[in-house]
Amino acid sequence: MNAIFRQSPGAQKRPLARVDWRAQFWIDGMDLFGWPSFADRTVDEARNDFRFLIRATSTWQPVRSVGAAIVASPRGDIPIRIYVPLSGASPRPLLVWFHGGGFTVGDLETADPTCRSLANRSGAVVVSVDYRLAPEHGCLDAVDDAYAATQWAIRNAAALGCDPGRVAVGGDSAGATLSALVCLRSRDNNEPSPALQVLVYPCSDCTMALCDRSVDGPLLDWSTIDWFGEQCFGEHGSRLDPADPRISPYRAKDHSRLRPALVLTAGADILCHDGETYAGCLRTAGGKVTHHRFEGQVHGFFSMDLVFGEARRAHRLVARAITDMPRRSMSTTAPMPNTLPVIWVNPIQRAATMVAELAVRAPLLVAAQFLSTIVTHRISGAASSRSH
Repeated sequence: MNAIFRQSPGAQKRPLARVDWRAQFWIDGMDLFGWPSFADRTVDEARNDFRFLIRATSTWQPVRSVGAAIVASPRGDIPIRIYVPLSGASPRPLLVWFHGGGFTVGDLETADPTCRSLANRSGAVVVSVDYRLAPEHGCLDAVDDAYAATQWAIRNAAALGCDPGRVAVGGDSAGATLSALVCLRSRDNNEPSPALQVLVYPCSDCTMALCDRSVDGPLLDWSTIDWFGEQCFGEHGSRLDPADPRISPYRAKDHSRLRPALVLTAGADILCHDGETYAGCLRTAGGKVTHHRFEGQVHGFFSMDLVFGEARRAHRLVARAITDMPRRSMSTTAPMPNTLPVIWVNPIQRAATMVAELAVRAPLLVAAQFLSTIVTHRISGAASSRSH
């Protein structure tokens, strides 16, 4: 495994930055009860934990309609989910969204609350992409999926009631990394490019050389980062060099001629300096960059708008950027067909989904699942200790 991902034994970490009191209260509660770190979980357990955390800390809202489709690509079919907002009229802007999760966890369900919020706040159609994950697949497979889905969205925007010249890409964490890589590849391949890139606490250099090993952060700490690194780049992953510019956009040779970027960073996030360095890199290369740092906020806050009020402000900033996105000129492009047509959820299914989503967010059910996860983890840990 690349030496960058090795933890120095016994190294003392100092706190990264002052954490907002609301975030600190929530984090202290998680620590008090013994919520497990990803570093202590299997991949499947971590994926289940992540789904629960998003469900427990996010708000859910209805949209006008939701559809499912499959984007065909040479490497395999890519599931997508399409959200049409409650208000607004055609032609709408379109946002292609990539979920976070260190290229290892996350899916359409974890992105669902954020996509609904951004659709309704911006009036844009949102296309959420279920890209392939490590360690079952290499990180470059995720990049291929993100690129193929973006090209499909641009070429089929009109069929979705959207303006092909006002298509944005965006994501949080690993999803932001994918967004940056999609913009670079679109430029290099001379293919239609997004009009805007929305990068929410991106990791632009997967070697982590832009981050300080002497400090640690809440939620996303170094043990979790090392765990993600093992899944993506270690013996469990693809053994891809994290310095490869195909996965680390900061290491691309040329950052010029890219579309405008909105970059959001969190002040109490290990990746804060990374994201701000990449914003400066784009600006130095002549790009138009808008950057907002959310002081006291932690990595992951953007997806947890029920817990973090600043997440709602961040959603509004992203929505305004999408609404105000300037149109880029587009040459005529042939539509890219799906392997299957868009299947829209009918009103009865929408009502059933709403009831189910509100039910799983009921405080008693959330508390029960929270305690069940902790108890199961402790029993598993005790059994493992006895076996050794």
